Amino acid sequence: MYDEGTSAFMMICTMLVFLMTPALAFFYGGLSRRKNVVNTMIMAFSVIGIVGVTWIVAGWSLAYGGDGSSPFFGGLDQLMCSGALSEAVSNAPLKDAPYPGVVNMAFQFAFAAITAAIITGSLAGRMKFVAVIAFIAVWSLMVYAPLAHMVWGGDGSLIGDKIGALDFAGGDVVHISSGLTGLILAILLGKRRGFGMMAYRPHNVPFVLLGAGLLWFGWFGFNAGSAFAADAVAALALLNTMVAPAAAMLAWMLVESAHTGKVTLVGVCTGVVTGLVAITPAAGFVDVWAAAVMGVATAPICYAAIAFLKPRLGYDDALDAFGCHTVGGIVGGLLTGVFCVPELSWTEEGGLLYTGDPSLLVSQLLGIVVTVVFVAVATLVVGFVLKAAFHGLRVDAREEGEGLDARQHGESAYPSFNGLD
Repeated sequence: MYDEGTSAFMMICTMLVFLMTPALAFFYGGLSRRKNVVNTMIMAFSVIGIVGVTWIVAGWSLAYGGDGSSPFFGGLDQLMCSGALSEAVSNAPLKDAPYPGVVNMAFQFAFAAITAAIITGSLAGRMKFVAVIAFIAVWSLMVYAPLAHMVWGGDGSLIGDKIGALDFAGGDVVHISSGLTGLILAILLGKRRGFGMMAYRPHNVPFVLLGAGLLWFGWFGFNAGSAFAADAVAALALLNTMVAPAAAMLAWMLVESAHTGKVTLVGVCTGVVTGLVAITPAAGFVDVWAAAVMGVATAPICYAAIAFLKPRLGYDDALDAFGCHTVGGIVGGLLTGVFCVPELSWTEEGGLLYTGDPSLLVSQLLGIVVTVVFVAVATLVVGFVLKAAFHGLRVDAREEGEGLDARQHGESAYPSFNGLD
């Protein structure tokens, strides 16, 4: 029989992770320009519908199906989440598991959705909505699902088993992949009109705070739920998910104040996100003090990527998905190789600080390299194919100038008051 406590815990965590996608819509919506806020929010929120279908049809099976013989992808034996109904009818585990496998299907769907939603932040204000839908659908099957298997597919998986890299809750699978994909699409799309000549200021800072707060709340399910049990490791992951972003918030405030002379609410919220990203691969592997160190270390590096690297290289990652998620995910993944407590490791290797052995750090680096190469190549292929299929991914100059809310969706977030509406 199932363990009722663990089953309830995993269902609650699933709902928390699910909340993160609409939370991200608010976060991105607040950062966007007024004329594009509907487009920005619907790109993030509609991912739930797109990935909801692709995950059930084939995503789950490609990520977690099969017999473990392939290091790159699962199998086709669980298309349409086959097995879910029989498990519910029998009310007995299909495998020796403390909670129903159906819960894991839902939990991992929520992960796939938030990963794809992060990508949309890089595309704000210039990508055809129909192209966004097509890209997310294909990418979730061709890139996310195989990567999830490579990292979390168990015995025989390329990154998690053969390389031996650790990723507690998604540093590689969620954050590095989504931010890098966003950057590649941003480069394929080209810069927004006026980029580098005008300031794109957030149009609604309270939305940013609302989104960041809900993201932080949902992240407790994201990280603690990745222990897959209501135990002390889950509790450690939850505490670290409080500590790392709190430390990153303070570090961001110090760096921003030193650089600009001011502390902004958008900056505070961004600092929180960088700390959340950094602790994701390490949440159940590191001590609490190490989580604080990771937050303090990651925030300035992400700040530098956004404030200095982006202007220097000239890429238009509109809402800084790359600077927050890929850069933060890489830093967090590498620091996992330094601070991982040996007794908590999923492999036989502990962090450099504890063992003096760089083996885990090397594995972490190699896992990140494989992730970057796979995601970059696969995303470029998908991007170029869809660019040809849609005769370009970008809206025309007139649509971009007028705003995508009116031209792509026929509505405004803030319609003029005329006495009738």
